[in-house]
Amino acid sequence: MKTLESKTVLSYTQHHRKIKQFNAERPNFRTISPHSKHPKTNLRIRSCKNSDEKIVTKIPDKTGRRNVLVTPALAIGSYFLRSIVVKAAEEKGVEENGVTTTGTASPPVAPVVEKEKAKEELEVIISRVYDATAIGEPLAIGKDKSRVWEKLMNARIVYLGEAEQVPVRDDKELELEIVKNLRSKCLQNERPISLALEAFPLNLQQQLNQYMDKSIDGETLKSYASHWPPERWQEYEPLLSYCRDNGVRLVACGTPLEVLRTVQADGISALPKEDRKLYAPPAGSGFIAGFSSMSRRSPADLASPNPTVPFGPSSYLSVQARVVEDYTMSQVILQAAVDGGSTGLLVVITGASHVMYGSRGTGLPARISKKMQKKNQTVILLDPERQQLRREGEVPVADFLWYSAARPCSRNCFDRAEIARVMNAAGRRRDALPQDIQTGLDRGLIAPEVLQNFFDLEQYPVISELTHRFQGFRERLLADPKFLNRLAIEECISITTTLIAQYERRKENFFEEIDYVITDTIRGAVVDFFTVWLPAPTLTFLPDASDMAVPESMDALQGILGSIPDNAFQKNIAGRDWQLNNRIASVIVGGLKLAGVGFISSIGAVASSNILNAIRRLLNPALSVEENSRRTPLLKSAVVYGSFLGTSANIRYQIIAGLVEHRVGEYLQTSQPILVNVLSFVVRTLNAYWGTQQWIDLARSTGLQKRKGELTSSEISDTSEVSTLSGNAIQESSMIEETQNQSGDNPT
Repeated sequence: MKTLESKTVLSYTQHHRKIKQFNAERPNFRTISPHSKHPKTNLRIRSCKNSDEKIVTKIPDKTGRRNVLVTPALAIGSYFLRSIVVKAAEEKGVEENGVTTTGTASPPVAPVVEKEKAKEELEVIISRVYDATAIGEPLAIGKDKSRVWEKLMNARIVYLGEAEQVPVRDDKELELEIVKNLRSKCLQNERPISLALEAFPLNLQQQLNQYMDKSIDGETLKSYASHWPPERWQEYEPLLSYCRDNGVRLVACGTPLEVLRTVQADGISALPKEDRKLYAPPAGSGFIAGFSSMSRRSPADLASPNPTVPFGPSSYLSVQARVVEDYTMSQVILQAAVDGGSTGLLVVITGASHVMYGSRGTGLPARISKKMQKKNQTVILLDPERQQLRREGEVPVADFLWYSAARPCSRNCFDRAEIARVMNAAGRRRDALPQDIQTGLDRGLIAPEVLQNFFDLEQYPVISELTHRFQGFRERLLADPKFLNRLAIEECISITTTLIAQYERRKENFFEEIDYVITDTIRGAVVDFFTVWLPAPTLTFLPDASDMAVPESMDALQGILGSIPDNAFQKNIAGRDWQLNNRIASVIVGGLKLAGVGFISSIGAVASSNILNAIRRLLNPALSVEENSRRTPLLKSAVVYGSFLGTSANIRYQIIAGLVEHRVGEYLQTSQPILVNVLSFVVRTLNAYWGTQQWIDLARSTGLQKRKGELTSSEISDTSEVSTLSGNAIQESSMIEETQNQSGDNPT
């Protein structure tokens, strides 16, 4: 027993020395000696001071011998356990709000919370936000909108200014998106949130309360808003339902309709005394300052794109009505802010003209700033028609401009700061880029991801040369980085099937007639190149015809070609808003292009065949005696084949390139990249077979080909059934009477 105990004490002494050396080398780590005289020994091994992770082991001190035996083992085990935990955390790298933190344990998150967070992030990304306070053009904010939400959460009142003259349905979708995100963030911060709606007059507050308490349903509430247009309730219903189901208090802040009509007709003086006290500012309050000048403005000033107060006709009665509206809303908003408490958040949905920043003393933010600091108010304009340039010293129209994903963007669509970061990381200068890329950067139409893809393509010498020298390759590769893969798949199918068909037809004469084999193969490869090239989606940044210095005679053609996509199923891109008529025109124009390719290739096929035949006769005169062939009509063959490519082939390749590879392939690219190439190969192979059958039926129905049973016995003996298989068609030229040593004049 003594021997065992002495060995244990010796082992402990060695370990104790190691602990003292460990503490000397790492002052941020602390250990507690097992010599502690306390009833209980708390053994803690801590990481650096800025770490929150602690591993604590408590050892009951029943006997000194047990402490001596157990404590060193626990110390060593705890140390190694901590090392494993820290290493696992470092490898995992917890990513929070776009910032990766390593070495810090992350609290477990419930699956439901993770789903809500992912959904929230998705809703934020699908819309576009601009910083309207920037000098010059509004600054597009990238996918990371954390600073936007931070500014909104630091405010007590958030105004959402929607279109007034021509209401936009997208505004309601944006309002619901913003309210959802703000409600989620307020829930995390334990802040109450309320929503004030100008659309509901304040005399309907009781009905809104009953709706929130579920005492009445939506149809009953709708009956109180009988003055609304029929479609207006459908636009507001999702927002109202969300607020009721998630406890967002609704506040009616609009002016009663009868009060507003009275003021518009006869002025404030026509209101009863009690109504005047409620809805009109007190005399001498200065509330009307800034509005009175509207009645003296000229029509030219009112038509200005940036009026001080953009409100209807400039009559004095209209000004009074505007004063009543703003005063009523300001009083209700201030009271709602007080009811929400010092931590409450109030979202106000009203017309954009009520909340736009303007001259001092006008607009709701300026009015309310007399009782609430301006930094506690944030203004967002929803889907504004125009973006104004802000000059030094001018007041911005709002804090942010917010566009829905459905609204097209014609310029300034992406974060220029992010573009600059991508350029700096690649070490590239703007003037070294192709001209169309420079134009796209100037107009703000190039996304950071697209620019990064362009720089990635430059890493491959051959592709870099193609993208810099040929704009068509550049446009297609930027729209679809796998465009060359699609082209290679199509050409492999074409060349392989053509060679197989040629060998099956010629058998032992394959190498003797190798010149015909090469001609047919090249002809099929060229046609297949254009069937992939022409319908492929493109990403072009050239300005519209109206922005280009072209002759007047070219304006119409340039405008037509510039307004349609290369593929009818291509997604809208920045700077382009393709409607149904544009997409139908894309099918028609694409068909005309492919029809031209088919017509020219068919004539070229006949011409090359005639040249080869002439050379063979010259080298072997005996063929001229044996040969008694009857040729396929040149013009008829070219017209029929051109029509086939312009209709059947055009539609099939539009669907493959646009729907299957562009839309479905892009959806699968992130999760199943290998499946995308497999899908492209399978679909294009099936397309080749189906196109073959269609061409055979068309050729026979138009008389270009005859079945063997339709030929005379003399024709059958001298005729070889010709079949050439390319990526588009297998053509049987049984009508062509040739000797065994000749190839068919097939317009592949």
